[in-house]
Amino acid sequence: MTISQDFNDWMKRVQSQMEDALTTYLPAIAELPVRLHEAMRYAVLDGGKRVRPLLVHAAGDLFDADPVMLSRAAAAVEMIHAYSLVHDDMPCMDDDELRRGKPTVHVKYDEATALLVGDALQSQAFLVLSDGECNVAPSQRLAMVRELAHASGSLGMCGGQAIDLESVGLKLALDALEQMHRMKTGALLRVSVLLGALAGKELSMAEVDALNAYAKAIGLAFQVVDDVLDATADSATLGKTAGKDAADNKPTYVSILGLEESKALAEQLRREAHEALAPFADKARRLREIADLIVQRKA
Repeated sequence: MTISQDFNDWMKRVQSQMEDALTTYLPAIAELPVRLHEAMRYAVLDGGKRVRPLLVHAAGDLFDADPVMLSRAAAAVEMIHAYSLVHDDMPCMDDDELRRGKPTVHVKYDEATALLVGDALQSQAFLVLSDGECNVAPSQRLAMVRELAHASGSLGMCGGQAIDLESVGLKLALDALEQMHRMKTGALLRVSVLLGALAGKELSMAEVDALNAYAKAIGLAFQVVDDVLDATADSATLGKTAGKDAADNKPTYVSILGLEESKALAEQLRREAHEALAPFADKARRLREIADLIVQRKA
């Protein structure tokens, strides 16, 4: 697998556009309450790979999606992701002090502020997704709001986090671990793909099935690679505390399958992601390249 210069240029362009969009869509620091707005911007800006916005834009390329709606959708899902990280790092959850190479929000500010940052970012995401004019039918926009809400709630990301917390110290079967990560990590990756596609058109069942199969594969691959990196990389490389899953006695793919089998599974999932995109031919090139990026990343 080799990431092309063309893809790197596209990725940097989307990431730069995303930074500009998030800067615009987040409340200004000058607005009251100043400290909360400052902390929200601290949590979201100047950090992260922006994998979810990349997926939104890549899926939007399949259907010539409205660029304004793509920008809003990408910003919304990134705000949900950022809120989840802020809460995940708090002492009552994973209790971490490092995120994206800088102090976590509750360390930089305080726990109460971190809690409110997460709450406010979740609300802001839905404001951004539902507000403003764009060339997208109301039915598509409603579907986007519904999909993001579902992916963020108890049957998606929050539910996966709840299962994760309940699983500390337990020996999960592989299918139970997979279910947890389909919800915790996979739900937001899946909805990123769907939001990008829905910004272009109302989807047929065949299109939804193909995109779901792709998202299912990359969602699991992302977590498998995360588990491999947690076991093999250092904190400076990861931008977060390395080895924390093992220290906290959490079930991971590496603890169940071993390191080499986990790497092989990630590669298998990469192939499955490519195969799922066959109906879209070359228009899905960016989505294929993101699957490669997810599996070969080092942080």
